[in-house]
Amino acid sequence: MVNRAFLISGRVQGVFFRDSTKKEAIKLGLRGSATNLSDGTVKVCLRGEINKINLLETWLHIGPELAEVESVIEVDIDQQLELNDFKVS
Repeated sequence: MVNRAFLISGRVQGVFFRDSTKKEAIKLGLRGSATNLSDGTVKVCLRGEINKINLLETWLHIGPELAEVESVIEVDIDQQLELNDFKVS
């Protein structure tokens, strides 16, 4: 199991991005969180098998129907962080 985190920018708030990310992550058996940040981006933290995380990363570049993703950037995350379910905040 590995931890990875991404910052997604563009039109990603107010378009069900976090909830859709949660649904996709659960389908893939991933744990983590999706959080709106004050700068208009969404931070997604994930824990799971690397191939499943890679699949979700590909989806993050598209997002839900109303989203307009401009960029997905991987950011540092504590590898010791325990992510036990999937939270939206």
